[in-house]
Amino acid sequence: MSLLFRSRSQGAQQVKISGFRRFVMFWVHNAQQAVASLGELARYPLASLMTMAVLGLSLTLPATLYVVVKNTDAIGSDWQEAAEITVFLRKNLSQQEVATFTKRLNLSPDIESVKWIDKNEALAEFGEGSGFGSALDALTENPLPDVLLVTPAADKRSPAAAEVLLRSLKSEREVDEARLDLAWLQRLEALLNLVRDGFLALALLLCIAVVLIVGNTIRLNINSKRDEIMVMKLVGATDAYIQRPFMYTGIWYGIVGGVIAWLATALLIWWIDDAVRAISELYESQFSLTGLNFQEMLVLWLIAVGLGLLGSYIAVRKHVATIEPQ
Repeated sequence: MSLLFRSRSQGAQQVKISGFRRFVMFWVHNAQQAVASLGELARYPLASLMTMAVLGLSLTLPATLYVVVKNTDAIGSDWQEAAEITVFLRKNLSQQEVATFTKRLNLSPDIESVKWIDKNEALAEFGEGSGFGSALDALTENPLPDVLLVTPAADKRSPAAAEVLLRSLKSEREVDEARLDLAWLQRLEALLNLVRDGFLALALLLCIAVVLIVGNTIRLNINSKRDEIMVMKLVGATDAYIQRPFMYTGIWYGIVGGVIAWLATALLIWWIDDAVRAISELYESQFSLTGLNFQEMLVLWLIAVGLGLLGSYIAVRKHVATIEPQ
């Protein structure tokens, strides 16, 4: 009984070792095919480099547009916020009523701050600045109203939220008129949405072009090895085994193409950064472009690898299966 148990244990151990060995050999074969595919690319360096450059440069434009959109969003985040709502109060309000209304607005959670511009102080400043001080002294009453400059809270500065707050202020008994220029905010928001949508559409088209270019290159490579593939199938090689080197070729295209995209994007951003700084100086600003950070560069590189793999997968699934020994 113990002998039988021992033999079964040894048999189970052999099965485990055999399964582990198959697992190890699977990855060994993959590594060998990956290195072999890289060596195959090295045999034709110019053609391989041209394909990788096309892949990398095709991703450079959407990557650069992404940087432009990212920087535009950073600038436009402040521009898109409603800075102040100008509230003109009724002229018949007393100073105490204005002060009470100002305090009530300051207590509102939708409002960050309220600045009161006293009508008497405004009239005096206007007289000093305009030179009509003596003429204004002849007025029997102050024609200017008290004005409140209302700054919305941080979560109420979008065009839609600011418009709601504007309507709320207009409905107050003390308010004669309230104004906020929402038209330019809405135009800016529409322009930024157009830039984002255009970037996504262009990026999608260029990604499709990369897949087609890689797929066509792999297809030509498969056709050039047609006889070799037929011989491999005659000796029992599976389609998966035959397809694997071509898949690794697509991965190598993506790896090197991603590096080219990094370098080309950085060079292009450096090239246009001087023009951006020159424009910002005209507006008395010190703005400069912010390039891709490490996470964004990693995403770009993974996209390049994924597109190379997808293009090669489409090609090998379509063409390798059609090659059969006669």
